[in-house]
Amino acid sequence: MRVIGEIPHAQCKITIFYWNNKYLIKLEKGWVEQTYKVPELEISGEEDIQEIVKSDFLAKALEQFEIMEANLFQAIEELGSNPL
Repeated sequence: MRVIGEIPHAQCKITIFYWNNKYLIKLEKGWVEQTYKVPELEISGEEDIQEIVKSDFLAKALEQFEIMEANLFQAIEELGSNPL
């Protein structure tokens, strides 16, 4: 797997990888991360990855982070209430 680069963002870390004929967009925020695989043949190049990240895609991914973190924290909290 090869790191293509990082895209600066105030709310999450965005890293772009290239692996196995796919671009991977990895978003990290707090305790959770999301990875999106984009087949090389579906886009014209790395510039398209930049455009994807600039689109509404990122706003929706940030919303998803809130859901993911809530799910994780709820699961951790439930561990404490389960008698062994």
